[in-house]
Amino acid sequence: MTTDDRHPELRTATLDEIAGRAVPGAETVTAVIQQTVRRESVAAYEQWLKKVVPIAARFPGHRGVNVIHPAAGGLQYTITIRFDSLAHAQDWFASGARKQLVDEVAPLLDADEKVETRSGLEFWFHPAPGQPPARRYKQFLLTLSVIYPLTMLVPAVVHRVLAPVPVLSGYWLEHLVASAAIVGLMVYLVMPRYTRLMARWLYK
Repeated sequence: MTTDDRHPELRTATLDEIAGRAVPGAETVTAVIQQTVRRESVAAYEQWLKKVVPIAARFPGHRGVNVIHPAAGGLQYTITIRFDSLAHAQDWFASGARKQLVDEVAPLLDADEKVETRSGLEFWFHPAPGQPPARRYKQFLLTLSVIYPLTMLVPAVVHRVLAPVPVLSGYWLEHLVASAAIVGLMVYLVMPRYTRLMARWLYK
């Protein structure tokens, strides 16, 4: 299964024609799956997880899988699967491969799995059961406190690294690399830890 989002006509389009196009959406969709495993089945479940990740990665629009293991003594696993659009997320969940994987893991679970689909930064601000949702201004302030230092520091570091290499030091390429680095830091490193650290204030 493949998708082709290229637009060959853009190669010969004028600046005015390109400027009149809608900006491509950058919002991602995150599917959050919570599964509670039988205590005696943890080892078998861990083996099942190793099978799921590469299968999901082969679906169009896939943007990564993250497995959050339970705390010591716990049995609830959280799997987050990111896609570039809701349509691609739905393709995965409606697929025969996904159904077969669910059938395989069902005997290892202590209850039916819980699945939610969240878009954009909504994933990082989803409270635990029983907690009130984070106020919008707190989401804004927390996100700003991450974005501001990253947009100050990352472009400067990227420029310093790429400047000695003329072929890599162009304006557009530097901005692309810096933007990719900022998004990667936000999604994979900073936000998961920062929202947990600030949870007491965020959901108060």
